[in-house]
Amino acid sequence: MNHFVSIQLDKNRKTPLYQQLGDALYEFIQNGILKPNMKLPTIRKLASQLKINNVTVVNAYKYLENKGIVYAQMGSGTYVSPLPLEALSSPIIQEPNKDIQLKQITMTKNTINFASISPTTDMFPVDDFKLVLNEVLDRDRGDAFSYQESQGYDRLREAIGDYLENYGIHATQDKIQIISGAQQGIDILSKALLQFGDTLFVEKPTYHGAIAAFQSRGARIVEVPLESDGMDTSILEDYLKLYHPKFIYIMPYYQNPTGYSYSLKKKRIILDLAEKYNIYIIEDDYLSDLNYSKQPNIPLKALDHRNRVIYIKSFSKILMPGLRLGFLVVPKTLLDYILSAKHTTDISTSSFIQRVFDLYLRKELWKKHIGKICDIYEKRYNTLTNSLDNYLKDYMTYTPPQGGLSIWVKFKEEISVSSLCDLLLSRDVILTPGSLFSITQDSFSSIRISFAAVDEEQIEKGVKKIKDVIENMINVPASITPLL
Repeated sequence: MNHFVSIQLDKNRKTPLYQQLGDALYEFIQNGILKPNMKLPTIRKLASQLKINNVTVVNAYKYLENKGIVYAQMGSGTYVSPLPLEALSSPIIQEPNKDIQLKQITMTKNTINFASISPTTDMFPVDDFKLVLNEVLDRDRGDAFSYQESQGYDRLREAIGDYLENYGIHATQDKIQIISGAQQGIDILSKALLQFGDTLFVEKPTYHGAIAAFQSRGARIVEVPLESDGMDTSILEDYLKLYHPKFIYIMPYYQNPTGYSYSLKKKRIILDLAEKYNIYIIEDDYLSDLNYSKQPNIPLKALDHRNRVIYIKSFSKILMPGLRLGFLVVPKTLLDYILSAKHTTDISTSSFIQRVFDLYLRKELWKKHIGKICDIYEKRYNTLTNSLDNYLKDYMTYTPPQGGLSIWVKFKEEISVSSLCDLLLSRDVILTPGSLFSITQDSFSSIRISFAAVDEEQIEKGVKKIKDVIENMINVPASITPLL
């Protein structure tokens, strides 16, 4: 059956004819009439069937191509995209979704907070920081509070360069940009590199703060499935051929939310693909310092010999989150764009905090702090994995991340994750549903369980409560608590 002749175009409508045609074709794709990789009619044929100008068809196809719904092959024609429609975000800035907005939760002493990935205040190195802070005040006096150049305090950038040598990253201070936390770094990169309608790739699932930043620039986001050792590189290359993104955003170690880490093999493949398709990679070094294995973590940037990687790291995340301090390592060709975006964002990061952290790094107090909190978090990590094995092995599976602050748990059977989280909230247990980490709000039949804000006793107690609620959900008739 020729469905195309059924398309009705109305010249009296305000909507342009090419857009009416594009919307009609899009509806055919949504309804499964036009399937992935199916060839669309030639421009001349469709124009003849609908009795319209060839230019209208050209513009309709271009309209769909700009949305990533179809793709053109030189000398061959126009085809329906093989990428599932739900994996493409609209370039239009989206309204906040009510299901994934953080609820206003009243915390009590009985609350077991498996959602937070920020350290509790008892983990803050207040005494050491106070000593360094006072030393900077005595040394620099009023200069400590002057405006700093937008790129950052030169001595701090020098100290960061020395620090990075320990991880195999060679970065001179002229390639380092100080930022007010990793989230600002993502925002600045979005402002500097993205224009409305540009395409970029992210892992599926991924950090929701990054999704929000990219969407705020009107970007089209393509999700690439994430495996336990990194992005699915075969799918990644297929998408690279079709969508020509500006960059790929990844977290190679203890990825948020999955905790997965990239294998050396996949890191090399992704670097080769970045060179082949002339794109950049944003490497968000989320929590690589929290390593509970005996194997060293090698950042993607350390393997980057062709200047394809933009490296982001936050110090404040596991030091004291309120400090808002981090840095970028930027290829020289992009530095002016980044510097301009930083200047228009907040001129510069606090001069005082930069000077204090410079001294904190030079005195190796950062190294001391990491050693202390790694010992504490490793014990919590072991308690959580043991509790999951003891109480939830019949219902859930997980891949031990060997680092970071959370574990990504998948249900063996389909279950309403939102119902589970709501029921546990009524029992003073807070979880993060998988739907928070996808454009399409796919639940992945998963939850993220973090141990940043809970002690070992709370961890075991909380996991037992999760087990109780799951068993109640399974035993209650579907008409009361649906299993999806």
